[in-house]
Amino acid sequence: MTKRLDFISASPQTMEIIFKQESNLHQQFSNSQSVPLSTWELVKLRVSQINQCAYCIDMHSKDALKLGESPERIYSLSAWPDMPLYTALERSALTWAELIISDQTVSDEQYQHALNSFGEQGLVDLTIAINAINSWNRISKAFKPEVGSYQPS
Repeated sequence: MTKRLDFISASPQTMEIIFKQESNLHQQFSNSQSVPLSTWELVKLRVSQINQCAYCIDMHSKDALKLGESPERIYSLSAWPDMPLYTALERSALTWAELIISDQTVSDEQYQHALNSFGEQGLVDLTIAINAINSWNRISKAFKPEVGSYQPS
């Protein structure tokens, strides 16, 4: 496989915008009553699975483990609707994530359910976070950073 460019070094000012967004989201979810940090990590992992982004799956599995997530819930995530391991809030977040990245129209019923689950700020933050990981997946798939090289801090 051809080694690809270091996209962070190639365009540091542009990448800084994305890193600042990620930092802001981390702060929001660290202090959130409606969307806990652990739920955000599950969403990032699930979106990365759907997008088949190997680097991000590796990264977010490691980050989820560091947050105390169980290996069983991580490897069961690809079949979450049929697994009894996830809370109602996590199920709402995963449903919303899959809906948003599918480019389907959000029905009024789906929107209301998500709004009731997360509140106004939580729903906006979660939607932006879903779009952020979707973007990261596409960046990683284009530039292919080395899978396994990520070490959680």
